[in-house]
Amino acid sequence: MTALVTRSAARTAPPPPGRDLFIDVSRLFGMALVVLQHWSMPVLSFAEGRISTGNALATGWAWTITWVSQVMPLVFFAGGAANAISWRGAVRRGETIPAWLAVRLRRLALPVVPLAVVWIPLPHLLLALGVPQQPVVTAARLAGQLLWFLAIYLVVVAVTPRMLRLNMVYGWRVPAALSAGAVVVDVARFATGLEVVGFLNIGLVWLAVHQLGFLYADGRLHRPWAMALTGYGLAAALVAFGPYPGSMIGMPGAAVSNMAPPTIALLAVGVGQIGLATALRPWIVRFAQWPGVTRVLGWAAPRMMTVYLWHMSALFVVASVVVVGLGVSTPAPGTSAWLSGWPHWLLMLTLALWPLLRCFARFETPAAVPPYRGGTARIVVATALTAAGLLTFTVMGFVPGPAAVVGTGMLLAGLTLARSFSPAPTPSA
Repeated sequence: MTALVTRSAARTAPPPPGRDLFIDVSRLFGMALVVLQHWSMPVLSFAEGRISTGNALATGWAWTITWVSQVMPLVFFAGGAANAISWRGAVRRGETIPAWLAVRLRRLALPVVPLAVVWIPLPHLLLALGVPQQPVVTAARLAGQLLWFLAIYLVVVAVTPRMLRLNMVYGWRVPAALSAGAVVVDVARFATGLEVVGFLNIGLVWLAVHQLGFLYADGRLHRPWAMALTGYGLAAALVAFGPYPGSMIGMPGAAVSNMAPPTIALLAVGVGQIGLATALRPWIVRFAQWPGVTRVLGWAAPRMMTVYLWHMSALFVVASVVVVGLGVSTPAPGTSAWLSGWPHWLLMLTLALWPLLRCFARFETPAAVPPYRGGTARIVVATALTAAGLLTFTVMGFVPGPAAVVGTGMLLAGLTLARSFSPAPTPSA
């Protein structure tokens, strides 16, 4: 990685402050691919009160698609660039770290509240109506799993000002050191057989790609084609000669996952994706400047979180009607029936998502609140509580029991601590 980024910012000027169309497109493209992948993967059937689930990408060589469709590294990269731009804008406005973080925390966490409000009582209601227990529990568990991203991303946002300082001093050495740490973790994981060791890479891998976003924001990310070839080439070598599976997402029955916890194979694919995306940046920016595309970006930007949070709920609605209610199984992946039915499946899911989007998108743009004026310790506690609540949803989902209620309590406590309730003091005459 050290050969791919220059040691000086002098060779290119950084992108102008404010919106960056390339970053906007990257974030939207990433979220769209996440939704498309989640909607396209399930292989579902229902019999004797149980729903059976499979993964279409586990068929044949379909796993190769994940080298493009597993875009979470690209999402963290785009987030890094956006966070760098946002924090530097806050510095110019004279904002403090706690005040900036409070705004980011509310924007990330507030849209989760209606998800919890709906999903905590929903399993109880469905079970009371006589819906079989196994599909209800499966849906309730999966509805919370996708919140892993918000839990990790919130922590990454919280350390952004400090990591930006390291970036200013050490530049490319920071992601290089994080990547080296990820290599050490993987070696220890596979040498000892202790899977728990691998979870250290949750911090190292995602911080590494987030840090590359800082370098992009500084205008110090160069040689994109070399990045793409090196990243994908290294990933291919790790899969061919190392203990890593080919798929960049978890597969049913697989002994090792590149995603949970993340591995250096996923990091290598992420470097390849970032290199490819930045190599295509001039064309992406020109495409984004088309009036129609600009309007789509403007419409989608304040709704992306809602789509991410509720797209699995839309899947559960359609599956409950078609698979559980009507007893229609999804076709075998890759067959003509699957290919011909896939557009209709996506259309049904989109129609199911639309009313959810209309109902809950408002939580992404809440009413203005007084600026945060609390101290650092308070916002640190708020961040920890919010992340802990999101992590509780990730691990336990919304299955009946106390865990979801406890997670919601931590989430609400974090949001409360991140808010100032009194108006800002007015200067004396």
